[in-house]
Amino acid sequence: MKLQFIKDLASLMEEKALNLIEIKEENTNIRRERNTAAAAANAGITIAQQSVIEKVDVANDTKIEIKNDGQAVLSPMVGVFYAAPSPEAAAYVALESKVKKGDVLCIIEAMKLMNEITSEQDGTITQICIKNGDVVEFGQTLFYIKPGEDNE
Repeated sequence: MKLQFIKDLASLMEEKALNLIEIKEENTNIRRERNTAAAAANAGITIAQQSVIEKVDVANDTKIEIKNDGQAVLSPMVGVFYAAPSPEAAAYVALESKVKKGDVLCIIEAMKLMNEITSEQDGTITQICIKNGDVVEFGQTLFYIKPGEDNE
């Protein structure tokens, strides 16, 4: 990859106010991420407003917009993401699961401590952004929850 391409990516992040951009091309991976002031100031779970992510297909030089339905649940810490309480147990939530405020969404293991991440609102899981066993960063999106009151 050329230096000008990397500079163009940084400009794109600034122009579109993106917090994360990741490019994978053959044997090269570039990931640039910046923390927002709100995420850095909050030691708990941070909820971000609905967002639009732009993906760039480098090979075809095309842009694809993906609209995330709902509010993002961001990781409050660095650690390992676990979708279930044990390897043989069912996941806490699945796509289209109804959740209530206080329901456990996942576990993040940090420094050999298992931290339960709970929902801060009632709603429906519209997207799961992490796979079981993945390492997550502070402020990384874990789920999208569409707020709702009909979660019976």
